[in-house]
Amino acid sequence: MRLITLEEHITTPMHKEASFDPVRQTWYAARSAHVGHDIEKELLDLGQSRLANMDATGISLQVLSLTTPGCQAFRGDLAISMARDANDRMGAAVAAHPERFRAFAALPTAEMPAALSEFEARLDQGFVGAMINGHTSGSFLDDKRFWPLFELAQARDVPIYLHPGAPHPGLMGSYFNGYEDLARPAWGFAMDASMHFLRMLFGGVFDEFPRLRIILGHLGEGLPFGFDRMVDHTPYVVSRRGLRKRPRDCFRENLVITTSGAFSAPAFRCALDVMGEDNILFSVDWPYESNAVGTRFFDALDLPHALRRKLAWKNAAQVLGLDIAEVAHST
Repeated sequence: MRLITLEEHITTPMHKEASFDPVRQTWYAARSAHVGHDIEKELLDLGQSRLANMDATGISLQVLSLTTPGCQAFRGDLAISMARDANDRMGAAVAAHPERFRAFAALPTAEMPAALSEFEARLDQGFVGAMINGHTSGSFLDDKRFWPLFELAQARDVPIYLHPGAPHPGLMGSYFNGYEDLARPAWGFAMDASMHFLRMLFGGVFDEFPRLRIILGHLGEGLPFGFDRMVDHTPYVVSRRGLRKRPRDCFRENLVITTSGAFSAPAFRCALDVMGEDNILFSVDWPYESNAVGTRFFDALDLPHALRRKLAWKNAAQVLGLDIAEVAHST
């Protein structure tokens, strides 16, 4: 069966050097031993090794994206150059292997005119959306200076993948002070990305852009689990803010989630119940996760064949605007 994955990361020499963090290096070494491959090496590979790992696990197509912190941790010419460099490299990989790769554009969101120009240019070159890695120097996407990106994404009918970044400095100085090793995938990433999405929802983003699609990984960053409680406690918030779209509507109409790095059958069942079968997409989170572990998890789920096909590739094809004939030859 054809498999499309949407949260599959790369880095570049420029990005690697600019984002060097000794704490992260320690984590890379431990995580590499855990997943069975060299994460830093695989992040740099956009060819032979990546394709071999896809072939070994039956993954048909990856959507490439610049890994966290992406361009969101940088400003000025460095952010702009970093985005262009990453997008050039991903674009070259797509051109070399058009049946195996697509890409989300990296955007220098600290420099909005350049970010908007880069986004539009890459969409004209066949990119299928954009990935934004968390806040931009403390500013979240409910800030209206970022909304031209949503206007473009809606007009071009492409999604924005909201990926976690390092938690806001306020969180790092309080909740994670002395517990920095919990601040990234273990827990902090979910806190960052889930609250980021809720800021957008309650900030009126989806009233202004009702057809905008946001993708969250990791089975929705915990939001499906807390959905009913959140809805129960926010009617007055919706009313006070004068929102036209309720949270329940936004979750079904503006949000899709992936299985990236969250290979838990009970969590999957919860997410499926809350989000519905049209709004979940299979993904892995390569190379931070193992393709083999991700595909074994998916294969073990007790799913009707029609639903398995939707989660494996049909939902992704619809969200990304892929040519159905192009991806349907293996079913």
